[in-house]
Amino acid sequence: MKKIALFVLACLAGSLQAQEAPKTYSFSLEQAISHALTNNYSAMNADRDIAMARKKKWETTAMGLPQISAGLDYQNNFELQKSLIPAQFFGGQPGEFAEIAFGTKHNMNARTNWSQIIFDGSYLVALQASKTYLKFYENAKKNTAVSVREMVINTYGNVLLAEESLLILKKNKATLEKTVFETNEIFKNGLIEEENVEQLQITLATVNSSLAYTERLLEIARKMLKITLGIELTDNLTLTDKLDQLSIANLDLTFAQSEFKIDNNTNYQIAKNFTEQRQLELKLEKSKALPSLYANVNFGYNAFNNEFAFFTQNQRWMNYSNLGMSLQVPIFSSLMRSARTQQARIAVDKANTQLKETTQKLQLQFEKAKSEYEFSVEEFTTAKTNLLLAERIEKKQQIK
Repeated sequence: MKKIALFVLACLAGSLQAQEAPKTYSFSLEQAISHALTNNYSAMNADRDIAMARKKKWETTAMGLPQISAGLDYQNNFELQKSLIPAQFFGGQPGEFAEIAFGTKHNMNARTNWSQIIFDGSYLVALQASKTYLKFYENAKKNTAVSVREMVINTYGNVLLAEESLLILKKNKATLEKTVFETNEIFKNGLIEEENVEQLQITLATVNSSLAYTERLLEIARKMLKITLGIELTDNLTLTDKLDQLSIANLDLTFAQSEFKIDNNTNYQIAKNFTEQRQLELKLEKSKALPSLYANVNFGYNAFNNEFAFFTQNQRWMNYSNLGMSLQVPIFSSLMRSARTQQARIAVDKANTQLKETTQKLQLQFEKAKSEYEFSVEEFTTAKTNLLLAERIEKKQQIK
């Protein structure tokens, strides 16, 4: 029995270790973006915000649909309230009063209620606002997707850049070590000064320090990319794209010639959505000056007894029912509604101003991004030309 228990525990331990084993991922840039749009923590919460907004929209809609409730009330009158009546009603002396208790010791009421909004201006505005509320989070989701895409591109590129820098530093280190060795041998033969060797040793120490720093930077960049992708830090991640390939593949000169369509920008859509919300708030304040009409139906049974015998066959239940209408007409609020309406109108003006400001800022950001992109293309082309020239010069020096 003991051996069986140990075997079961060993199996459970092995199962837990298998569950905790790190996963392995291999992504190109586009695959990484696709994975992040689904698994990134901000993207997942943006989806949850939309789901909550949909439920909020239905909650608002349901407010105008029939509402039905039921209840059961029980009252134990352990001391009945007494009233005074003239004693002469019962043959007493004029001017004297007798104490009489009305009611029974136990009362129970079973009831149902149905209520319905017939007309309420605030409810109509709330329905419109719920649609705007949902639209806001849908635009926020789009904005989050753009941000996630940008973060993946940056972090993916940072990892590739760190890897490329690491390779260059390792190559420089190997070259410097060889140069230091050869220079030191020349110094031993008395052909150069010791200072020449020391200068190369200082340069080599600097390269070693940069190499160690780049290795740490690469590890941090990998972890940052894993967080952006929504995977565990202990998981294995391999990047299949190379830095040169991505640079050439994304060298699209048509961007510099494209026009900026501000209606497609998510930040503009969010600012416009904010303006629509302020307009609905103004409409809501205006609607509060309109009459409201409600209807309700009540139905129930009452039972009275001096003993708790409500669930016996002899208990008598008396039914009641009524239909009610409620009309509320705002007449005078000492200009309170007017003040709230003016506040809402000012808020609309502010939102319109912010929308105009957002439009101008987005246009400026586009022009700046366009200029920086053109400059980056020129820098890339120049760097490629200089690299080819440097390689030819190095080859000639090696031949000499």
